[in-house]
Amino acid sequence: MSKKAAEHHKKASEHHEHAAHHHAEAAKHHENGHHEKAAHHAHTASGHAIHARQHSEEAGKAHAEDHGHK
Repeated sequence: MSKKAAEHHKKASEHHEHAAHHHAEAAKHHENGHHEKAAHHAHTASGHAIHARQHSEEAGKAHAEDHGHK
């Protein structure tokens, strides 16, 4: 695997970890009735999920380029 693809996989993994953390925080705040804080963490989690998906796509593109696929 190319260094470029590996870096994108690593970044996707990091964003998934951050998203999981924010989902856990959102759940905690929601259970405690702090809905504004819960919404903030849920929104942040969603952003990390989007970035993770983008890095996953870029990893796939880099992998395809390494193997001569377009």
